[in-house]
Amino acid sequence: MQNLKPETQIEHAPGIMPDHWIREQAVNHGMIEPFVEKQTAEGKISYGLSSFGYDSRCSDEFKIFTNVDSAVVDPKNFSNDSFVDRQTDVCIIPPNSFVLTRSVEYFRIPKDVLVVCLGKSTYARCGLIVNVTPLEPGWEGHVTLEISNTTPLPAKVYANEGVAQFLFFKGSSDCEVTYADRAGKYMKQTGVTLPRVKK
Repeated sequence: MQNLKPETQIEHAPGIMPDHWIREQAVNHGMIEPFVEKQTAEGKISYGLSSFGYDSRCSDEFKIFTNVDSAVVDPKNFSNDSFVDRQTDVCIIPPNSFVLTRSVEYFRIPKDVLVVCLGKSTYARCGLIVNVTPLEPGWEGHVTLEISNTTPLPAKVYANEGVAQFLFFKGSSDCEVTYADRAGKYMKQTGVTLPRVKK
């Protein structure tokens, strides 16, 4: 078996991808826009490129869940009437409730990559849980983020600061059918996107 240079092995081997690969994909292929090349903190919840991931920011667009009409939450027929829209630098999530927001960044996921999202530990330690399903190969758009307040107290979320870390896992090859190929219902979504069911 031919010996490969270490950097070649790292570049093409499947597994979790490092900072230099994320940078190259973001700068040369538009995988993350806008892209922040290093961790930025300085009085903010950190965001930007990390060793093996990218810390994304949430935008100032929020949909705050409020069940004023005692409606039933139905993922097949989700009503916008269950939300109050706010554009603000600081969003207050009511106790035991949640908000939807979106990433500042627009993502374009390569055909051989699956992206997993984890909430920032700064928010997790305050009882705020960030939930996002994996970003599938070939998907692109703003990521809709759900932030749950599990505490009995109101909680703050800061716009344009770090909210979640994205981890990029490279497969051993391209998949046969990408999210784009099957025209997924959340393809190229912009803004905060509510649940959809294909007709």
